[in-house]
Amino acid sequence: MTAADVNAFLVQVFPQVAMGRSYKVEETRHGFARMRMVYGDHLLRPGGTISGPAMFTLADVAMYAAVLASIGPVALAVTTSLTINFLRKPEPRDMIGEARILKLGKRLAVGEIALHSEGESELAAHATATYSVPPH
Repeated sequence: MTAADVNAFLVQVFPQVAMGRSYKVEETRHGFARMRMVYGDHLLRPGGTISGPAMFTLADVAMYAAVLASIGPVALAVTTSLTINFLRKPEPRDMIGEARILKLGKRLAVGEIALHSEGESELAAHATATYSVPPH
């Protein structure tokens, strides 16, 4: 699926994510998706940094986009695990999540997600995720 296809699909099946307003898939290819989380004050936690739950959501949706880009529009592909390591305080601006699938099997997709503030090369967080892929 292209980035436009994934964005449209997520608007349809997962409207609570606020696709197009808060999150935008910018690029996809087999095994990869880059997603943007649009900065807003609602993402901040005390201390003026982007909250952990916001970064966790970005990691999860970016991985979902990579799975969709690889297997097509399968709404019932679901997260079975996601672990995140917060590495540094992100800047108060858009965040980018780049998800790469490390192994795509018949039932599971395993990947990693790198999160960084726009314009920064150093990671703010790193996550690993496993998605369950329903039988076709």
